[in-house]
Amino acid sequence: MLVAIAVAGYWFKRPAEAHAVACVDPLAGCTFSHRDAVVKVLFRTLPTPLEPFVLNMNAPGARQISVAFQMNGMDMGFNRYDLRPSDAGVFSAKIILPMCISGRHDWTMVIDIDGVHYALPFRTQ
Repeated sequence: MLVAIAVAGYWFKRPAEAHAVACVDPLAGCTFSHRDAVVKVLFRTLPTPLEPFVLNMNAPGARQISVAFQMNGMDMGFNRYDLRPSDAGVFSAKIILPMCISGRHDWTMVIDIDGVHYALPFRTQ
């Protein structure tokens, strides 16, 4: 039973193959292409660990969007957020990043849009 739990835990937390997204300033907004549509990602405030911030994403034609946050070489636990669509077609969620005990500020947001994964690196305060 414990082996089954360990295997299931690895399976659900394994890194997904993700397309890299270049993003200089998530506060100004970043764009990338998803199935011939332009997706725009926008942080409403610069993320600070343990403080809520709002993430908005405009993804025309998307049915389901979720995000998870990782650091290279460090297990940050399960922290997946499902974004909810608004009437205007913008998906959003209130996010709380976990605290990194080593003091690192380099994060990767793994975006899942209808089963396609994207990796967007960013830094916190």
